[in-house]
Order: sequence, then C-alpha cells, then structure tokens
Amino acid sequence: MAVFFIFTKMKIRIKDNSIRFRLTKSEVKKLCTEGYLQSTTELNTATLTYAIQVQENMQSLNADFVNNKITLLFPSAEAAVWNDSDRITYENTVILNSGNSLKLLLEKDFICLDHTHEDQSDNYENPNKTC
Repeated sequence: MAVFFIFTKMKIRIKDNSIRFRLTKSEVKKLCTEGYLQSTTELNTATLTYAIQVQENMQSLNADFVNNKITLLFPSAEAAVWNDSDRITYENTVILNSGNSLKLLLEKDFICLDHTHEDQSDNYENPNKTC
C-alpha cells in the first residue's frame, strides 16, 4: 500500500515547553476526514517534520518526538466532530517523564486583524473583526 503525504500550510509555534498548532479550514477538514496532516521545515543538516495524527482510545491531546518529527496526537472522538463544530481550541498539559509539563494547543487559524502579506483566504473569520 502506498502512502502519500499532502503538505500543508499549518503553523506551529514552539516556545519553551509549549507547542501550538494552527490549522486553516481545509486542514481541519482533512484532519477530521483523513486523520493525518504533515508539514516540514528544511535546514542544512536536517529536516524538522511536524504532524497531527488522529489517535484512537485517547481522551486529550498528547505529543511525541521521534526522528526529528513532532507528532501531535488528537483524539478520534474529537476529530469526528471538530470540523462541523464552533469549537476553536483543544488544549492539554502533559506531565513529562522528567516531571516538567508540556502545554499543547490545537486551534483553528483566524484571519489576522492587522495587515499581513500571508494568504489568509482559507482561514476562519476572526470573531473580533469589526465591520
């Protein structure tokens, strides 16, 4: 069986012990229907891959890092409903083996209120937008 990856525009933000993924409308739909998203960032000496994978038998977000790949694990029960819901964010704080905590966020990506050169045509309408 061949496996094909469609690369996405999903955003990832890492700050200290927190990781946030932001997804456009089509990315949320793809994650909820196909169960997997992946993107990469190339460097001279390695490639960082970041992915979201729908996972059975989970209650909340979790994450793993193997072979230069960060994988955010998303509960299948939530993936079954997220695309059609008004819910914006999923979050969880995981206690690591070291005793430290890791904060995980998965969010729908809104249109920015300030000026940006980024294509935002697939982003969600910002609820703070005033007409």
